[in-house]
Amino acid sequence: MPEITFANEHKTLFIKSGTTVLEAARLADVALESPCNGIGKCGKCKVKIHSTNVLACQTFITQDTTVCIESKEQENRTLKILSGGQSFFYPLKPFVSKRFDGEKTVVYGGNNVLTTELGDTTNLSYGIVVDIGTTTLVMSLVNLSDGKEAASESRLNPQSAYAQDVLSRIYFASDDNGLITLQNVLMDALNEMIKNLAAKAGIRTNSIYEVVYSGNTAMLHLACGVNPKPLGQYPYVSQIQGGEYVSALRLDISSFGKIYLPPIISSFVGADITSGILASQLYESQETVLFIDVGTNGEMVLARNDCLIATSTAAGPAFEGMNIACGMRAGNGAVESFSIADDGNVSLQVIGGVPAAGICGSGLLDVVGELVRTGIIGKNGRFASKTAIERLREKDGKKAYFIADNVYLSSNDIRQVQLAKGAIRSGIVSLLTTLNLTANDVNRVEIAGSFGYHLNEKSLLNVGLLPPELKAKVKFVGNTAQSGGTAFLLNMDFREKMRQVAADVQNIELSNSKNFQDLFVDSLSF
Repeated sequence: MPEITFANEHKTLFIKSGTTVLEAARLADVALESPCNGIGKCGKCKVKIHSTNVLACQTFITQDTTVCIESKEQENRTLKILSGGQSFFYPLKPFVSKRFDGEKTVVYGGNNVLTTELGDTTNLSYGIVVDIGTTTLVMSLVNLSDGKEAASESRLNPQSAYAQDVLSRIYFASDDNGLITLQNVLMDALNEMIKNLAAKAGIRTNSIYEVVYSGNTAMLHLACGVNPKPLGQYPYVSQIQGGEYVSALRLDISSFGKIYLPPIISSFVGADITSGILASQLYESQETVLFIDVGTNGEMVLARNDCLIATSTAAGPAFEGMNIACGMRAGNGAVESFSIADDGNVSLQVIGGVPAAGICGSGLLDVVGELVRTGIIGKNGRFASKTAIERLREKDGKKAYFIADNVYLSSNDIRQVQLAKGAIRSGIVSLLTTLNLTANDVNRVEIAGSFGYHLNEKSLLNVGLLPPELKAKVKFVGNTAQSGGTAFLLNMDFREKMRQVAADVQNIELSNSKNFQDLFVDSLSF
């Protein structure tokens, strides 16, 4: 049996001859990104063997081999992940409180005693809010005594190394081994983040008494170790409803600590959107407001006259830079903005001020939007056949638009953007149609999420993700999953209030719509 060594991870194991490097990495619990789940399409599982770049999923081990994988620590340090979002003023009324009786401190969870502590520890009372995103994790340590954030941290969700989007992650976790793998890597990451935050704040982790999980429905299943298989099969039933407390035994916090799960709206409109509704106070809006969380799972809510309707669309991983030839996450070397001047000159902004190495999601939308606006890409998504432009040249026998020397946009990349934006656009139209509205009736569009915050209105309109009638109506509200989760942490009255709000939201299942396929096809055009 050949021996394989993952040099960066300091792990060695014996494997069967003919095992792929990707399979061996998973056996060794080495996180190796493979958005296409090992079918050789995405090209993201590159590793080095004898100083040569190879695809781990297509490389078979037949002899002793040493593999080098690029460390994720550097990527985590340079990634641009937004931690804050829109919020509002509310009184401080946390679920966890402390009272000192002269000898000991009594710790309460609501009206129930959680534990007692010797001496006066009333100034050591903390909670955590974590936005468990499909791609990223954002965590805040909050002082429950004054409501102030003590420290924050963000990083990639390590589960994305095994399955990139929500549906593929549900599939991966549908058997016990897959579920255990995804929960374990997530718990390891969360505990490391908790340890780092406690160190930054100068406290011990046993002074943390509550954690609020804000994430989509599938992510809550994986975090709680609940098999998400029913989410991937009709009638798509969630085994978690939210609005409940679960054990925090696997988290490095107080042994008496609790995890609170905000209410979910449906199987694919989760607690992150409930948190967003709270942070944006959509349930009290007297205007017609369209709230959209742009990401791999495009979730959206339409508010009008105290009525809330919601839906979700499978936008896929293109907006995260995945399934794109030169796609990458928003770290050093990623093109994050792009424009073409009237004289044809191109300007671009690269994260870190280094040479361009790839394109992140915001840059991708900018590039496609500008090429559509200038006619280099037609409405059908094809490069204009008669356009003579220096940057438009052959790559692997097909036309490609070169943004930098080794960074380009291919025809397949454009198709991926069409599919992603078409999914979200058709969801928007479906919500409006349900309430017999048009885009003209919308007073404001709120774009939520860390990714959404780095977009610009012009690109959203140029690619047709938003109808043209929404021009000058767009507001970027940031990571409301995090800011709404903080509101849940700091005022327990919101827990019952939002349980009622979530229950009253009308959920639209697009898969059940008779004409959705036609609407989706119509929405693909730029």
